[in-house]
Amino acid sequence: MKYSIQEVAAMFGLTAHTLRYYDKEGLLPFIGREPSGNRIFMEKDLDWLAMICCLKDTGMPIKEIKQYADWCAKGMETLEERKAMLADHRLQVLKQMDALQQNLDLIDSKIAVYNDPVLAEQRYGNFSETK
Repeated sequence: MKYSIQEVAAMFGLTAHTLRYYDKEGLLPFIGREPSGNRIFMEKDLDWLAMICCLKDTGMPIKEIKQYADWCAKGMETLEERKAMLADHRLQVLKQMDALQQNLDLIDSKIAVYNDPVLAEQRYGNFSETK
């Protein structure tokens, strides 16, 4: 099945401008063109774009995603480099998750205090947290 840039943008919650930027930066090397010059996406391209979005959403810079794309285009000879890159990125994502969990724990503890007005009064007196 074929998809237009507008259809793909809607599927991924991106703009057509973002997809054109990704293409210009070399992140979409496999995207075909119609005779009119419009980009055309196939099913396999959607899987690739999902990976790009995953890497971008988890903080990988465009430059590194480009390197990953270049290695993928070279095939099996770059398997170890790709694996190492993703393993390193995985560690970064785990660190992000840990930091988010710590922040969530603090937010949850604050909500728990607010859910118990007696405890809030004891801790903050009249809900003023600047004391």
